[in-house]
Amino acid sequence: MESWLKESGAVGLNDLELANFQVTGRGVRSLQYFKEGERVLTIPCGILWTVEHAYADPLLGPALRSAQPPLTVEDTLAIYILFVRSRKSGYNGLRSHVTALPTSYSSSIFFTENELEVCAGTSLYTITKQLKRQIEEDYAGLVARIFGQYQDLFPLDKFTIEDYKWALSTVWSRGMDFVLADGNSIRLLAPFADMLNHSSEVKQCHVYDASSGNLSVLAGKDYKVGDQVFINYGPLPNNRLLRLYGFVLSSNPNDSYDIVLSTHPTAPFWEQKQKLWISAGLDSTCTISLTLTDPLPKNVLRYLRIQRLDESDLSVIQVDATDGIINESNEVEVLQFLVDSFCGLLENFGTQLEMLEEQLAASVHPPGGNAWAAAHVSLGEQRVLRLARKRAEDLLAAAESGRGRRGDLSPLARCANCDKVSGPFMLCGRCKAVIYCTRTCQVAHYKEHKVVCRVISTASKNGSEMK
Repeated sequence: MESWLKESGAVGLNDLELANFQVTGRGVRSLQYFKEGERVLTIPCGILWTVEHAYADPLLGPALRSAQPPLTVEDTLAIYILFVRSRKSGYNGLRSHVTALPTSYSSSIFFTENELEVCAGTSLYTITKQLKRQIEEDYAGLVARIFGQYQDLFPLDKFTIEDYKWALSTVWSRGMDFVLADGNSIRLLAPFADMLNHSSEVKQCHVYDASSGNLSVLAGKDYKVGDQVFINYGPLPNNRLLRLYGFVLSSNPNDSYDIVLSTHPTAPFWEQKQKLWISAGLDSTCTISLTLTDPLPKNVLRYLRIQRLDESDLSVIQVDATDGIINESNEVEVLQFLVDSFCGLLENFGTQLEMLEEQLAASVHPPGGNAWAAAHVSLGEQRVLRLARKRAEDLLAAAESGRGRRGDLSPLARCANCDKVSGPFMLCGRCKAVIYCTRTCQVAHYKEHKVVCRVISTASKNGSEMK
């Protein structure tokens, strides 16, 4: 592969080599010193795997273009890879790259039922089950739309569903995505550059030059001779790392849990609430990530406050007024719903956090294996949900006790402007429903807060109890 790359104009290969490393397996080793930001490798446009190149191929292109509806980017690249792998002649350079690819992957779609069951209750468990069914449906569709129509190009013994799953995993784990200046995006696979492993300790350092079409890798940190060279896939949680790339990170600081908030259009006052969601930068269906650093994001509360507005609330709220508490009953209802929901989600996990920790400590699941990886996904998601539940419980206790109204603020209260969680704080003098860490934050937040402030103050004057 390296000879073909050099002949095709790749730059930097003399300073790098493929090597096996104890923890990560095969990767790329530096043969010289690199300073952070220095260009390490450039793969020219002409030998990248792209949708454009697939459609430009004189044999493959016409078959791809005939598919109706048009193929997805993932399917196009997967078919392109399988097509090259199936050829007995020609495509020598690309075939040398395919030969260098792993023969198997450890992403979650390849887990046995017992291995996947270790992370029962996680979003990964649900998504993997759905993904397996979707792959079967998509493959059947490809057989009907393209494989069966061009059997001379796509012999079914080389385009089985297992081949298709392998090719999809190649695209997921080795593809690079870039957003272009015009707002469009491109996904590509770059030979040799796709051998670089992930490390969160380096800066994101792979770059696509839209003018030349070349892919370059810069040094994400200083490297010495013999060091493994890394790229950074981004701040990804373990559930996504395992689904797409086939590995996890112990105690991943980016672990998260995605919750989906949805309201059916037939719900009461849906149109009025939809306007409020839009003005708040939300929609009637939202997916929001709970994280270790922000287990209960403000947008979760904003969405649910709007969802639970009644007719009397809607008559006075004309624009987004959900940054702070609307009224006591609305806030208690929202927080109680969250506590109940988080409890339900945590009860659905097949193995509770403490038991998983004991199993991992006792090596019940062999380190580095599929079940071990699934256990780490479950650990991460349970930790996030427990933090979210605790946060909701504390806020609910504060709302029910009325401490915020009287100035006895919860220790988990946050500045309405900057989200600072350590005091001292000051109450809004008018509505006494939100707090600020400084006068500067109060002034900065006034434009957003003034409507809800007016609503709460009016409600108080009309006899509504606000604790």
